[in-house]
Amino acid sequence: MRTLCPNFDREDGLDTVLEVPIPEEMFTNMGNNAALRWHNMRTWMMAQRADKLASSHLAARTSNDQFLLLLKLIGSPLIPFQVQADHAMTIPIKDGSIEASTAKYIVQQYLAATGGLAALNSVNSMYAVGQVKMVSSDIHQTGDMNAKRNCEIGGFVLWQKNPDLWFLELVVSGCKVSAGSDGKVAWSQSSSHPSQPSRGPPRPLRRFFQGLDPRSTANLFSNALCIGEKVVNNEDCFTLKLESNSEILKVQSTPNTDIVHHTVWGYFSQRTGLLIQFEDSKLVRMKASKGDESVFWETSMASLLEDYRYIEGINIAHSGKTTASIYRYGRSLNHRAKIEETWRIEEIDFNICGLSMDCFLPPADVKRDQESEEQAIS
Repeated sequence: MRTLCPNFDREDGLDTVLEVPIPEEMFTNMGNNAALRWHNMRTWMMAQRADKLASSHLAARTSNDQFLLLLKLIGSPLIPFQVQADHAMTIPIKDGSIEASTAKYIVQQYLAATGGLAALNSVNSMYAVGQVKMVSSDIHQTGDMNAKRNCEIGGFVLWQKNPDLWFLELVVSGCKVSAGSDGKVAWSQSSSHPSQPSRGPPRPLRRFFQGLDPRSTANLFSNALCIGEKVVNNEDCFTLKLESNSEILKVQSTPNTDIVHHTVWGYFSQRTGLLIQFEDSKLVRMKASKGDESVFWETSMASLLEDYRYIEGINIAHSGKTTASIYRYGRSLNHRAKIEETWRIEEIDFNICGLSMDCFLPPADVKRDQESEEQAIS
């Protein structure tokens, strides 16, 4: 991963530290010689909007907007549930139905497989750097067999202090997505779209549940039901399921949308106890004007987790593949899109010194709206 860039303002100055490290392959693709690569790197670093970059790096504006939609879909989605940040994690197995008790037992095996309570409870913050390779298909009419596929390369940096206090920056081929939560509001923004707060209380980033945060994963699935077994990646797995209740769906809906359902599944290996695959599915109905047919957006994501390795006594998944699809139907306009992300963790560390609340502040416009809402309530 490339972490430094020459100082373009002063030849004798110190190198500039990139906010988001990028893969060497991404830098190599910026030009056919060193001078052009550094020129394009500077253009990319100084650009305030993605469409100001060199035309060789971006397709038409419409195509770029479609790619940004898919990038945000796979890069910075939230799970529908809040996750407790407590360290106790006491899970009474005998309480509840047989499905709930079985799920709690499976979660206890997962805790042991990822390092145990002592190791997990010793963590108060986390930092991770990784690289991604994304292959997307353009949004197209259903039945169109000529869907264009593009391969893009990028990197991300992720900071976390607890499930509701985190910050992500993701850069892929000149497009940047930022997202975060300060414990009061979660938000996201991209290089060509303003910041947007999420509805409802702050929630964790889905990427944490791709093998990076075992404690939050255990807390999440401690309320699940075991609904059966399934073979995933040649592993016999137990299937745990979480269904969002009506109150959660109502809070996270907007004046223009209704969330019909949002379901999460986890597939835990019967052999190792580790989480092998994390899935979720969401259906959103766009509120139609009187007499119009409703439009639905259905998104599905599945993340396969691989290459578990111990870091400071905690078993972390260092690579994997996430496949996301989005399907729009209604009003005789059926569209599909798909994006696949292959990711690899290059660096990860725990208990980061100096990681203060200032590192998780939301953009000024989100903070201003948040303060206005608090004043209105009071």
